[in-house]
Amino acid sequence: MNIILPGGTIGILGGGQLGRMLAMEGRRMGYRIGVLDPIENCPAAQVADFHVQSELTNTQRVMDFVAQVDVVTIETELVSWMLLADIETGKATRPSSCVLALVQDRLVQREFLQDHSFPQTPFASVKDHASLTTAAQRVAFPAILKKRRSGYDGKGQIRVSSLDHLNEAWRELGEVPSVLEAVAPFKMELSVVLARSLHGEIQLYPLAENAHRQNILHTTRVPAQVPDRVRLRAEELAVSLAEALDYCGVMAVELFLLEDDTLLINEVAPRPHNSGHFTFGACVTSQFEQHLRAICGLPLGDSSLMRPVVMVNLLGDLWRNGPPRWDHLLIHPQIRLHLYGKTQAGPGRKMGHFLLLTENPDQALDQAETLLRSLTQDNPAGSHFTTENSAGDVSLTPTDDQKEGGAFQPAGPETHTALPSFPMATGSSPEYTQDRLRPPLETPS
Repeated sequence: MNIILPGGTIGILGGGQLGRMLAMEGRRMGYRIGVLDPIENCPAAQVADFHVQSELTNTQRVMDFVAQVDVVTIETELVSWMLLADIETGKATRPSSCVLALVQDRLVQREFLQDHSFPQTPFASVKDHASLTTAAQRVAFPAILKKRRSGYDGKGQIRVSSLDHLNEAWRELGEVPSVLEAVAPFKMELSVVLARSLHGEIQLYPLAENAHRQNILHTTRVPAQVPDRVRLRAEELAVSLAEALDYCGVMAVELFLLEDDTLLINEVAPRPHNSGHFTFGACVTSQFEQHLRAICGLPLGDSSLMRPVVMVNLLGDLWRNGPPRWDHLLIHPQIRLHLYGKTQAGPGRKMGHFLLLTENPDQALDQAETLLRSLTQDNPAGSHFTTENSAGDVSLTPTDDQKEGGAFQPAGPETHTALPSFPMATGSSPEYTQDRLRPPLETPS
């Protein structure tokens, strides 16, 4: 395995905010960064060395792009796993097409978790009208009917409370292959962001406590306010899952914490994650640098938390009545603002985030909410309009993102091709020990 050192070229499929932050960290480290995305001046292209403007369906353009780089990675799981499989026959590609195939299909992901005895909510496949009744018998209501493919941030899914409602939801989703999942009665949403190297080395970031609004991540508080036994169990599950996937790179495992402190796995994200943005300013090594270290064959960096932190997503709704009052935010020296360079602000669209670094995590969420509200104070009421501000030219339009990152459309139609055989972790991975669950330096309490 050849190590890719600074001076080498990293190719990113996808040009959204995750690609942007990967590119920023890569260029700081001395790598050349190429981005493939169909959108001119997409967030990642603004900071990359070169941008190939192309759809992923243009195989020739994709392969020409791949020929210019030393390693290929993704910033959105909407990249077709079959395309990735073609690429990896001649180029180092991380994560692998096998991982992508698994996470792109909710049913396949659920069955993988079930086959490996990971805890999760009850689920059932829905593929035709007859299977609706069977699914309703296996999964108690209330439940959520989700498309097997392409849904994100609450899209492509409908909460249902009865068999009649389930039939209506099935029609509303277009009668495409779906999964019915029982609603988990959670008291807290958590996530573990970790990195696994080509050699099986693992670094865990501190456990994150998340809150969502309208199915979109709103805040992340770190460290999560949970007992040590919960933290250790969450880390254990994430490490075991990364090893079962034989994963390389940064990934996130989203978890539900129930009233009895039981943990259930919600889903897996095979890339840097929104709930890991706190690492870009609050940790010794950001999740973006860590991902690049892993895919380039380098030793992993220190994942220690330097200071407790709250991350707040900034959505396009903030531009509704004019430019946000950045002066109200940046007057505070403990704030780190990150805007993504997007030119259109739409309701629910992720335009940026800020970090609030604090020594008092108990009060940090309230402080962060106050700061968020201050961004729209003293703004005149008005209709949607185009405005110039410190974020560039931003127009408020009903535009949305694909998952975390760029503008790629979902990978293919609602069909379900036979998947590749999935490699299991081998003896090449270091033996699991509790010591591997802890960062090399103690995190602040």
